[in-house]
Amino acid sequence: MHFPPCYFFPGLTSIVRQLGMISLCFLTACSLSAQQSPTESIRLNQVGYYPNAPKIAVLVGEFPTDAFVIKTLGKGKKVYTGKFSPVRSDEFSAKPTRIADFSGLKTAGSYVLEVPGKGTSHPFEIRPNVHESVSKAVIKGFYYLRVSTPLTEKYAGKWSRLAGHPDDRVLIHSSAASEQRPAGTVISSPGGWYDAGDYNKYIVNSGITVGTLLAAYEDFPLYYQGLSLDLPESNNQVPDLLDETLWNLRWMLTMQDPHDGGVYHKLTNAKFDPMVMPHQARETRYVVQKSTAAALDFAAVLAQASRVYQPFSRELPGLSDSCRSAAMKAWNWARSHPDVLYEQEKMNQQHAPAVSTGTYGDHSLSDEWIWAAAEMYVTTKDDAYYRAVNLFPDEQMPLPSWNQVRLLGYYTLARFENELTPAARKDLPGLKKRLIDFADELLKGVETRAYQTVMGRSEKDYIWGSSSVAANQGIALLQAYRLTGDSRYSQGALSNLDYLLGRNATGYSFVTGHGDKTPMHPHHRISEADQIVEPVPGLLSGGPNVQAPRQDKCPDYPSAYANEVFTDQVCSYASNEIAINWNAPLVYLTGAIEALQNKSGVSVGKK
Repeated sequence: MHFPPCYFFPGLTSIVRQLGMISLCFLTACSLSAQQSPTESIRLNQVGYYPNAPKIAVLVGEFPTDAFVIKTLGKGKKVYTGKFSPVRSDEFSAKPTRIADFSGLKTAGSYVLEVPGKGTSHPFEIRPNVHESVSKAVIKGFYYLRVSTPLTEKYAGKWSRLAGHPDDRVLIHSSAASEQRPAGTVISSPGGWYDAGDYNKYIVNSGITVGTLLAAYEDFPLYYQGLSLDLPESNNQVPDLLDETLWNLRWMLTMQDPHDGGVYHKLTNAKFDPMVMPHQARETRYVVQKSTAAALDFAAVLAQASRVYQPFSRELPGLSDSCRSAAMKAWNWARSHPDVLYEQEKMNQQHAPAVSTGTYGDHSLSDEWIWAAAEMYVTTKDDAYYRAVNLFPDEQMPLPSWNQVRLLGYYTLARFENELTPAARKDLPGLKKRLIDFADELLKGVETRAYQTVMGRSEKDYIWGSSSVAANQGIALLQAYRLTGDSRYSQGALSNLDYLLGRNATGYSFVTGHGDKTPMHPHHRISEADQIVEPVPGLLSGGPNVQAPRQDKCPDYPSAYANEVFTDQVCSYASNEIAINWNAPLVYLTGAIEALQNKSGVSVGKK
């Protein structure tokens, strides 16, 4: 357990006591920490470490000492002594950093790292299953984003709320009108997740999100079958991860036009809602224009879902077949409409009302074709899907993002290598080499980097949603680990989990509610409007974004260095928003590392 660092703020204990927000364990932690001097100069994973895995912390700044010690939390018993590495230089700010490697400490317990004469780190734990709480929380984070249903106190605790957006009376926007469904036709499209800090629902972003969650289950089914998340559906016979994913999948099914198989690009207000609770947002909702990208992402996800949910046909009768049928219809629509792009400004010139919410527009669809073809092929075993597109158009291996999903198809083909037909089997050696070479490229230079993480190779890592870059890099490395068993890859993935939980240039753990220094003011309407001090837990903040000040105009960014352009302010949607497609790769990363460390007997620290 990690306690709030009350000792950072003199007098906070009495203030919090007056607000009725303090507990005995909080007071105990504060009193035990009162004699320590915490410093933001020590960056580490604020959640903790596995006994047999690497343990790295980073000291930032100039300090006249070479030694560090690890002490037990509270009692201050010295349990480990080490020396810092020689000084390194931050790749972006040139600030001096030094590495503290305490991998030799394997005893379970709660600790702090102390630099004599300077202070201590945030507390951390060493124990098996140390990331299980994070693994559960980032899945449960999706529950808090559910649309069209109340969140009761039994499952949501103090974040319970009234239902918002029933979406049972959604209008066909004029851009989506057809002969069978003219403009103004009322349809029902309830459920799904709020996409990000706003209250709209987008097929393209749901595509990579649901695809990543289903991939986590396909790669580590035993782990997720044993994971209980305290959801309303937890007592059924379906794993909780799949129950939660189904909440959005059922909404996706409603976004397909039953008359032609096309898929509406998004369900949205004409403009963003103000910072109010969901039940207070009552603007008219629309489904807008069908797009090829939406159809292909839909086809990929529904094909994948068909095979994932097939073993649960007794609990979910007809679902697998419905998903397969819907995927085929969407694929066929895309084949007949191969280049229908979603161009919002152009649409607004021709249709009303004008729509100004998230675009998710994509002008290159080759990656969507590759992903959809791979998922359709693996599910149906029909070579026609495999041959329908050029699966390897070039030598590039672009990291997954909502507008670049090629590697999701590659991961699926590698995952099912033993079930491929001869048409695909001949390409398997080359595919594996691509994945391993890509992982090797990610690992280049990691040992000498300022924070010794895979994340941070260049300024290009620090884009909008950079936290998902770190998580998706981790997934790519774990794919290589699954193919080779080489622990270099799993350790590289673990370094990026350390990055996300505090070993980074901002000193933040980017997961709300996990760690001692976490975002308290994310750009998230529910967290901002619910009158609760702490934000909704288990949500991954976007992270440093080198272009953030220009994008959101939020004042007072503390730094202009690429790996530090982050501010914990609600106005900072460019660095501190949350999004489902950012949470999903963290679900995979934390679950995979937990599974490899504890369930399968494979240590992330050993080959």
